[in-house]
Amino acid sequence: MTQLFQPGQHIVFIGDSITDCGRRDLHEPYGDGYMNLVRAFVTARRPELHLRWTNRGISGNTVRDLAGRWDDDAIALQPDWLSVMIGINDIWRFFTGRADEAVPIDEYEQTLRGLLRRVVDSTGCRLILADPYIIEADAAEPQRVETERYGKVVEALADEFSALHVRTQQAFDRALASTESADWARDRIHPNLPGHAVIAEAYLAALDITSS
Repeated sequence: MTQLFQPGQHIVFIGDSITDCGRRDLHEPYGDGYMNLVRAFVTARRPELHLRWTNRGISGNTVRDLAGRWDDDAIALQPDWLSVMIGINDIWRFFTGRADEAVPIDEYEQTLRGLLRRVVDSTGCRLILADPYIIEADAAEPQRVETERYGKVVEALADEFSALHVRTQQAFDRALASTESADWARDRIHPNLPGHAVIAEAYLAALDITSS
């Protein structure tokens, strides 16, 4: 195993409601979703590292919203590692009668690339990029098709920036081989606790964190 995290490093998570999970109110400061599960398991496995963790997810965000708060919620925090999961709302709004708020794939790619370049150039941080997903087994379902396209953008950016790539769609696909979408989320998007654990497991696999 390659030791990715160094003692005292600051890990920041930014994204939408999947990252937020009440971190600004009922479940401050980490939320009660995948981010807090990742924090808990990494801390349990490597307590000697004394890592610092910050959640900057905001429900409803698209990549446009991230652009509006990037200086304050990413660059100003001077992360050693920045985890970004964004894109679900960018896609979903095409399918919920809010197409004016959706983000076309070319804009999504251009905006996300620019944000990542700025934070890396400003802070020297390393990146963790997680795919947008939909908990839908039918690969031909229209929203699933679009989600795959946006996921390819994230995969390419992970390669471009030498980032860790968290394959969240792939993780849910494995789970759906023997279960139903409703076992993980009521709306195919917002996971229950086991659904968040699926995401957290995908993070831990990408991080390859074992106990000392």
